[in-house]
Amino acid sequence: MKRAFPFFLIVALASTGAAANPERETLLETYAAEAKATDPAFAGFTAERGETLFRTRWAGGDERTPSCTACHTDNPRQSGRNAKTGRVIEPVAVSVNVKRFTDYVDVEKQFNRDCESVLGRACTAQEKGDYITFMKGQ
Repeated sequence: MKRAFPFFLIVALASTGAAANPERETLLETYAAEAKATDPAFAGFTAERGETLFRTRWAGGDERTPSCTACHTDNPRQSGRNAKTGRVIEPVAVSVNVKRFTDYVDVEKQFNRDCESVLGRACTAQEKGDYITFMKGQ
């Protein structure tokens, strides 16, 4: 058992490093400032709310995409498939795809399109931050 500890420590440190990307952290700070401006009681992002957003079946969007899992599967560490076009989608989990949520323009483009498709409306800054926070832990 003593030999297993260093391996698990290395894996834990490696996944922490992927989650702590400076561009992603700046993006989260931007969303936090927006969320605080909208709601002065905003107290931070949670992975729990992000997971709820990811897994909930919504009624307001496109019927082909009632939830994020419609394209991204129930496991964000796996590749998905666009429910409309059939195009393969890289895993959304940061542990598998370290470039996820690092480019503001790309992230905003994805959220704008996908939130309308899934929820039938734009996502709030808090929802975006919660979603990214959840994906950082995946």
